Amino acid sequence: MQKKIAVIGGGIVGATASYYLARSGHSVSVFDSGNGQATAAAAGIICPWLSRRRNKKWYRLVSEGAAFYDKLLADLASDGLKTDAYARSGAIILGQSADYIQEVHDRALERREQAPLIGSVAILKGSELEKAFPPLANVEQALYVGGGARVDGRELTKTLLEAAIHLGGTLHKGNVSLTMDNDGTLSVLTPDGPQKFDAVILAAGAWLPQLLRPLGYTVDVRGQKGQLIVLQTEARDPQNYPVIMPQGEIDLLPFGNGKTVIGASHENDKGYDLQPDASVTDPMLEQACTWLPHLKDEATTDIRVGTRAYTSDFSPFFGSVPGLQNCFAASGLGSSGLTSGPLIGYLLAELAQGKESSLPTEDYPITAYVKSTNR
Repeated sequence: MQKKIAVIGGGIVGATASYYLARSGHSVSVFDSGNGQATAAAAGIICPWLSRRRNKKWYRLVSEGAAFYDKLLADLASDGLKTDAYARSGAIILGQSADYIQEVHDRALERREQAPLIGSVAILKGSELEKAFPPLANVEQALYVGGGARVDGRELTKTLLEAAIHLGGTLHKGNVSLTMDNDGTLSVLTPDGPQKFDAVILAAGAWLPQLLRPLGYTVDVRGQKGQLIVLQTEARDPQNYPVIMPQGEIDLLPFGNGKTVIGASHENDKGYDLQPDASVTDPMLEQACTWLPHLKDEATTDIRVGTRAYTSDFSPFFGSVPGLQNCFAASGLGSSGLTSGPLIGYLLAELAQGKESSLPTEDYPITAYVKSTNR
């Protein structure tokens, strides 16, 4: 049976949910303000297997999220929508010591037993390293992981929303809010007036507290500012260069055709500020140039700024909003949003259709972070 479903938030989670709902024949309305999306300002490295985090439930989510890209791209292709926003280009991990490189190497081999997508793993030196990434400088050895990938979140989100619209969905730009009617059901307040839906998905990321506060909810989510730099070089580098993951905060992503992305920053104290800040981005560029000196004199074509969503214990959540019938939400993805976001969007689409999530929602409990103050 066709359902009328609202998706609030057009980032990677909302766009994926919208695509799969429209693909299943439902009437989908996407509402997006167009401001501050974490997706647009996310660096886009998909290589979760090397993390030191000991949270097994988080690791399962990001590991399966990385694998989900194969299904997502295959589904888009079957609908006649191919995209070069994603590529499994491999990843080069840089470290401050040989011991660190060896440690990450051993972790990758151990985890490859359960995650074969990791692919080839090798410590590169000398000519091997130069062959893998000729512009790389001031590096004696590095770890290569063949399964590492990169994604342009803004481009992929655009493709997913276009696919949803092509399948009958609609996209509405602007802010909306929620209200509880006297009969206990939810309405979406739009510029055209209140609208009723069979189900509502809240994929507003760091703005989830603002959506639910008028309904009497507190949400354990805070905003974290992220900035990244987009450079355009004159050299038309091959598109299959690996992404670079130095030990530390920033990453470097060659996207081909001379485009290189540096980022992203993690600014807890700036929250929802969306203004570019040269005092942050200039040191990022300077640091990147120690490994890729050819970037020093290249043109900066864009500074992207977005707001990530974090919970107090850095864990993501998704599921049915407690006390709201047929209302589902996700948030708290943090810096792994582009890795786990498409999978979470798919899982929310499952829930909105009355299906069981293929990942247990109790492992990512929304009730731990979204609480009603009316009870």
